[in-house]
Amino acid sequence: MTRESGGTEIADLAALKALAHPRRQQILQHLTLGGPATSAILARALELNTGATSYHLRELARYGFVEETEGEGTRRERWWRTVPGDRRFPPRSRQTPEMRLVMDELNHHAYAADLELFERLQRDSDSDDFAYSRSEIRLTPTELREFFEEYIALLNRYKRPEDATPSGARTVHTRLMAFPAPEDAS
Repeated sequence: MTRESGGTEIADLAALKALAHPRRQQILQHLTLGGPATSAILARALELNTGATSYHLRELARYGFVEETEGEGTRRERWWRTVPGDRRFPPRSRQTPEMRLVMDELNHHAYAADLELFERLQRDSDSDDFAYSRSEIRLTPTELREFFEEYIALLNRYKRPEDATPSGARTVHTRLMAFPAPEDAS
């Protein structure tokens, strides 16, 4: 992983493959939503066996996406949590053909999981705590990069450690998709 302006770029193909695995994405989502968990808790939640869950956790830990955490359960239990960070991916122009395949797989699973979660939570909730918008703006490529950095800076303003999080705060998922319309779009 290399440090980019404002974030850490994940350009290592093995790390990208580790992230692209559908079960690992499920594990990361579960840890993000529910907080620290053991492989047994994750196995029950994701309908896996603990051996498979432990393997996937070790692979995610190898690349710094999860880590063991202290203070939970007994000495024999290994608790895991996500490692926070501003992770970025190489722009398409710097991706090798193999990296593009992995990124396509990663994005496919991540977007599908996000959409499924959003639909399920919205369908099962009477809450007004959903914010979404669809809009079009006209930007140059440079302005789009600036827009993205401003968006990330806004998100980072609201990121804080657990002990500085106000009472009643919940994890809120965000997803920004910004892409130019096709040339032939009317």
